[in-house]
Amino acid sequence: MQNTLNSIKSIYPLKEVHLNLLLKELKEVGLPKGHLIIRAGKVERALYFIENGVARAYVDGKDNRITFWFGMEGDIILSYHSYINNTPGYESIELLENCRLYELKTEALEALYNTHTELANWGRKLAELILIKTEESYIGRLFKPAKERYIDLLQTDPLLIQRIPLGHIASYLGVTQVTLSRIRAEIK
Repeated sequence: MQNTLNSIKSIYPLKEVHLNLLLKELKEVGLPKGHLIIRAGKVERALYFIENGVARAYVDGKDNRITFWFGMEGDIILSYHSYINNTPGYESIELLENCRLYELKTEALEALYNTHTELANWGRKLAELILIKTEESYIGRLFKPAKERYIDLLQTDPLLIQRIPLGHIASYLGVTQVTLSRIRAEIK
């Protein structure tokens, strides 16, 4: 549970009593590679902390699937629309490896938010951090060429690159696998 604990603590400092209330709501689940943990068009009523494994978020485009996020140990899997608005999300999230996760039901989390200001602040910080990551990703896609985004990915998550199929990385960068191969050859 160390990766999950580190993730929770990194979001906002919680007193031990509040941390224990949150931890009490977590349920360990093991799911296989290829499992869709979040499905587009469905209201998802839980979020997940990745203890071990890798996941990707994608949307179905007209002719292909477009990957826009990768997560690994310590990251959180959730549908933003479901979490914030209780409406169906646009994304699907697939596990790229067998994963050990900690599930937190949204209803239980909302009850904690309503009864403990410190946990509500933790939730606010979680939303703020997700917003910042989303904004950074969006700006990167607008202003950086694919080669530069690939180098950024190599620098920020070098182990992640080794665990993800090249087709998903190419989709994430918005290029074909052939172009990604050229980028990789240039960098070596």
